[in-house]
Amino acid sequence: MNWIDILSIVVALGAALIGGTFFGFSNFIMPAIGRQPPANAIAVMNAINVTVLNAGFLGAFMGTAILGLALVLAVFVAGGSPWAAAGALVYVIGTFGVTMAINVPMNDRLARFEAPSPEGAAYWASYLRDWTRWNSIRSGAAMLATLLLMISLMR
Repeated sequence: MNWIDILSIVVALGAALIGGTFFGFSNFIMPAIGRQPPANAIAVMNAINVTVLNAGFLGAFMGTAILGLALVLAVFVAGGSPWAAAGALVYVIGTFGVTMAINVPMNDRLARFEAPSPEGAAYWASYLRDWTRWNSIRSGAAMLATLLLMISLMR
């Protein structure tokens, strides 16, 4: 086992952890929040969006993206499995990229609404549907990344 394999294992573990986190959101957290009245749901989601900005989550989420980019570079410079590079790129683009381009702007927009407002309630309905759809894509990308990274280690 070489250092690229070790880096692949670390990125695979990070991708699996984040994929599971996002899976939980799509499958039971967002549906549970969606059962609440819109004002309550907005307040809970806004609280989650503030609370998630912590060292544990950001370390795993952003750390995996940073190490994934390092893995891609390592594969092309030092040699390594193209499966590892593919897995890392799927994570960086499909999980981190989608988050930054789609989910975070949706969260920022939700935070601008007063929870008990007609505008907030109207936005909440589309937010719940669209955010969950994109979150499911993030989860799928993280799990695909994990699979590709595991394949890269099976030689």
